[in-house]
Amino acid sequence: MNLKHVFNFAAFAITGCLLATAADAPKAAKKEVRGAPIQKLAPVAPTNSAPATPEPSAAPAALGPVQKDGEFLIVGFDRLATFNYDIPDDAPASTNAPAKPVAPPKEQIPANVKAFDKQRVALKGFMLPLKVEGGLITELLIMRDQSMCCYGTVPKINEWVSVKMTGKGVKPIMDQAVTLYGKLHVGEIRENGYLVGIYQMDGEKVAGPLDL
Repeated sequence: MNLKHVFNFAAFAITGCLLATAADAPKAAKKEVRGAPIQKLAPVAPTNSAPATPEPSAAPAALGPVQKDGEFLIVGFDRLATFNYDIPDDAPASTNAPAKPVAPPKEQIPANVKAFDKQRVALKGFMLPLKVEGGLITELLIMRDQSMCCYGTVPKINEWVSVKMTGKGVKPIMDQAVTLYGKLHVGEIRENGYLVGIYQMDGEKVAGPLDL
């Protein structure tokens, strides 16, 4: 039942009550009773009308200054994944095709993220082992969440970092957040002409588990 029917029903009920009250009044009462006229109900907007435009949401709070853990800058995906990166629809150039001038790709990585290039950082995330030698992980991804590990969800290109350990490797710590320490490299990574990532790290050590 829409609002228009509700209001019509209410008006009908009120009118019925007034008629019933007048019929039950003693017939001996000759005095004419007059009441204030019932005001007309305001028209009700149809239920299929477009909803009002919501107020714009407040802008997200700005990130504070970068903290340090010893010699390492504490960097999280709250900084690395704060921008949209449009992956170009490119393909490796054919070796038989004549060379063509190619416009340089548009820079999409913000300057405040580029500033972490070649810096030693401490990055929190979840492990996805890629290469294991002697029970130790030597290559892995450090990811923003577990969706890629558990549910096969493809993360955004700025929500994971490709890591190669510089030592013997680290023990696997699965399904729990860890902190990985090492030198971060920021910039487009290409293999055979294809873009395969924008973050790499030379891993030094892992600590965890820690809450994100």
